Amino acid sequence: MTNVSRSLMEVGARLLEGDEREAVLGDLAETGASAWKGLVEIFGLVMRREALIWSDWRPWVAAFGVSLPSSWLLMGVSLSVSCTYERLAGLEVFVPCAPTGEEDFPLLLCHIMLLMIWAWTGGFVVGFVSRRTLWVSVIASLAPCVFCLTKFHQVELPRYCLLLFMPPALLGLHHGLRLVRIKPGAAVVVATVATALMTWAWTGGALWFLNWALVLPAWYIVMLAQRSGSGSTG
Repeated sequence: MTNVSRSLMEVGARLLEGDEREAVLGDLAETGASAWKGLVEIFGLVMRREALIWSDWRPWVAAFGVSLPSSWLLMGVSLSVSCTYERLAGLEVFVPCAPTGEEDFPLLLCHIMLLMIWAWTGGFVVGFVSRRTLWVSVIASLAPCVFCLTKFHQVELPRYCLLLFMPPALLGLHHGLRLVRIKPGAAVVVATVATALMTWAWTGGALWFLNWALVLPAWYIVMLAQRSGSGSTG
């Protein structure tokens, strides 16, 4: 095997994990495979690994059941919160934005707390269940943001008002990727608070019916926390 062939296969093998990369390169070196044959075998192995990963339901749910719809819904809540704040603060807002229900500052605070909880729990779930397919979840989350930012031309509000959910979402994603352990009691409290706040907002004539879906990641975290707790005590 020439140095050029070896270099080409090493570049392709970067798609594999460390231990597997060394094993594959060693096998190819022993068989004296050409650069072309080696690359074909490496890419074939990568494709089989990816197919195996996507045979599970969790990457699909993370990308298209959480990331994509959550971005749309959270941008809507971010915009609604921004409009409501400016109206309650006595500022002139000409954006055609639906009122946040029976507008008052307590209800606005309720929506801000919901936005933070929804964003953090959604980010945590995505990071926890799709670490190896995170790039797809990120694209699914960013695509609606890019589309809406390019279409947002209201001079009364800055574009970043659509992205108020991003900081807590990124924090939750970071915690999910690091497999931060959450105590069952704390998870139940967060999910219960999110459900109670959503009920309050809903009875106040605010938010969409679809926003109820944003509560689901919080209860999924409750299930994960209880499973982890029972596993550690068993």
